[in-house]
Amino acid sequence: MIKSNFREWTLDKIDEILGLRQVKQLAALTHLLAYKYEPNDFEKQYLIQLQELYALGGDDWNEVELENKFISPLIILSRIDNERFSYFLERELATTIGEFELSGKVDGMIASGFRSPKKPFFCLKEYKRQTDPDGDPRGQCLIAMLVAQHLNQNNQPVYGCYVIGRSWYFMVLQNQEYAISNIYACTNDEIFDIFRIIKGIKSLIEKQLSETA
Repeated sequence: MIKSNFREWTLDKIDEILGLRQVKQLAALTHLLAYKYEPNDFEKQYLIQLQELYALGGDDWNEVELENKFISPLIILSRIDNERFSYFLERELATTIGEFELSGKVDGMIASGFRSPKKPFFCLKEYKRQTDPDGDPRGQCLIAMLVAQHLNQNNQPVYGCYVIGRSWYFMVLQNQEYAISNIYACTNDEIFDIFRIIKGIKSLIEKQLSETA
């Protein structure tokens, strides 16, 4: 058995060793990105304030500052947390797939449970820069999503997002295929799209839970 941390994985390594395949389009991702939501006046003003805060120096934030000053406030604004599922930070995920014992901390995770995560639906990875000595943000996000899929033991989509500074990318994994969205920048009107998509993830998680109740 080979012990392996999430930091060691890239998209190429996942595809070649674990048999996943990236596709240009995946119905579950298309459905997520098309989710309709119009923020109310309070949400609009709050998002604009977050955007203005980022403009003051967000490109110079480290990853902890990016998470605490921008990512978490935006996700909390979407009212993710409830008695059925919540947004958890820096929690461990681990499972065995084939000959690999996979484990690592997930920067952000939406999972069932209130005090501690149980069934993971969404994994987030944030990075300060496009390139980093600690690895590939896409691969680290995807391997966490694959572990979540394996733990859930169903065919439901697993959602993900990796954030590199001002740039957000959304991902969906279903069965052995995954797709990655185009870039969404938090420094322009796409911040409202980012928020809308997070609200969409919340809605889809609620649907998954109702189907399995």
